[in-house]
Amino acid sequence: MDTSEKNSNFSEGVSRRNLFDTLGRVSAGLAATSLIAQQVRAAPPPETKSEGLENFKFDIENQTGWVGDAGSAKEATVAEFPVSQSIAGVSMRLQPGAIRELHWHALAAEWAYMLKGRCRTTVISPNGQAEITDFEEGDTWYFPRGHGHALQGLGPGETHFILGFDNGHFSEFGTFGITDWIAHTAPHILSRNLGLPESAFERFPKKEIYIGPGKVPGAALDAFRNGDLENSQSAHKYRLDKQTPRILEGGEERIVTQREFPIQSSLTAVKMDLKPGALREMHWHPHADEWQYYVKGRSKVTIFGSHARVKTEEFGPGHVAFIKQGYGHYIEQIGDEPTTLLILFNSPNYEEISLSNWLGGNPAALLYDHFGLSKDQMDRLPMKEIGIMGRRS
Repeated sequence: MDTSEKNSNFSEGVSRRNLFDTLGRVSAGLAATSLIAQQVRAAPPPETKSEGLENFKFDIENQTGWVGDAGSAKEATVAEFPVSQSIAGVSMRLQPGAIRELHWHALAAEWAYMLKGRCRTTVISPNGQAEITDFEEGDTWYFPRGHGHALQGLGPGETHFILGFDNGHFSEFGTFGITDWIAHTAPHILSRNLGLPESAFERFPKKEIYIGPGKVPGAALDAFRNGDLENSQSAHKYRLDKQTPRILEGGEERIVTQREFPIQSSLTAVKMDLKPGALREMHWHPHADEWQYYVKGRSKVTIFGSHARVKTEEFGPGHVAFIKQGYGHYIEQIGDEPTTLLILFNSPNYEEISLSNWLGGNPAALLYDHFGLSKDQMDRLPMKEIGIMGRRS
């Protein structure tokens, strides 16, 4: 055997040994990988570290806001309440005869609920139609974005209402007011536009009035200055408290969507009353953020934001809550006095998925595997929405 043949056989042997060694190591590695994969599948996913949930509570009535002799306004926008990106709120009060001057909002539509007293509104639409309407406790209004309007307290006492806007960046103190516009327009332009001599504008306000005094109007609605003006064909008023409520074990709720109130095109409103000890069941809203204003009573709200993030806050009169779209949550009534709250969603339609409905919409075998329940325990699980649960006996 020559030297080249020996070298060839030697190389072949070495190569075979290397190949077998390599295959052995690969097989062992694959077996180990398979074992690890099985263990990973059997173990729960690791906890993900993430930042805590944002503050979702704001005390709107404890703010200074704007205060004058004729009224006041306190707001909750993203500047004061950063989590509330999609909805801003205002608590406004008007003395008898006081006028929230003629104005419009470029960034948001306006919704309102009357808490106390009486109020008269005027509104003009882009189609030239106008409306004058009186509101009392339990009524709501909706003015689409850009529609010019004014508000006036009718007495005999203070008028108090909650305003909601479909844009969290909107500020009530940044509206387009008639006195502000006129005060910053050249007199010769005003003279040509309004048909008065330039000297007449020397008596006009030199800055925005915002809320100013006025005389209480009579009970009868005044006629439009323009007698040819057509009355609005789209009502801006909805009597929420006159709606037949949905009666549940632990309370009742009234829901008004665009279906019931056609002009309300960007929001859904809910008035909810919770009996002592009631529980607004665990649920989430897949399509909209939720804004709450507490009128009376106390409750705890707990939100779930994934990644093991849960936060609970207690709410009472004048407090505002904001729950992001899709976040799981529930409301637990506390104290002996019933709780009343107003709720806004930034959608004209109402959607909800409750934990009860979800469980009822799955086969029992899947839930057995999830929770390891006995048949008796499985049979006790709810199968359909409860809504508001009553106090536990």
